[in-house]
Amino acid sequence: QVRLVESGGGLVQAGGSLRLSCTVSGTIASIGDMGWYRQAPGEQRELVATITSFSRGGKTNYEDSVKGRFSISRDNAKNTVYLQMNSLKPEDTGVYYCNFVNTNLGAYWGQGTQVTVSS
Repeated sequence: QVRLVESGGGLVQAGGSLRLSCTVSGTIASIGDMGWYRQAPGEQRELVATITSFSRGGKTNYEDSVKGRFSISRDNAKNTVYLQMNSLKPEDTGVYYCNFVNTNLGAYWGQGTQVTVSS
């Protein structure tokens, strides 16, 4: 069974940095497309960043508001995907979720990690 566990959230002041981690168990993370999504209170879940599978080149994509500030990456040896978040803004506040998608295995979500950016 595929399982995703996020960590690294917390409270940070505006302008600060956090690094989120998503560790995958039950499969090899690099065979799936993976992404980070966030959900602010009262809002819909939105895409933040994605990285394609190893076989699809590990290409990255970012939501416009985070371009130049956030970076998604993989550590295949640790079966983990990271989201480095710099120059954080109060509007980045929300619960951040990790997602794994593979054509054969299906789609999976982590439980989420809270990020709060104070002004």
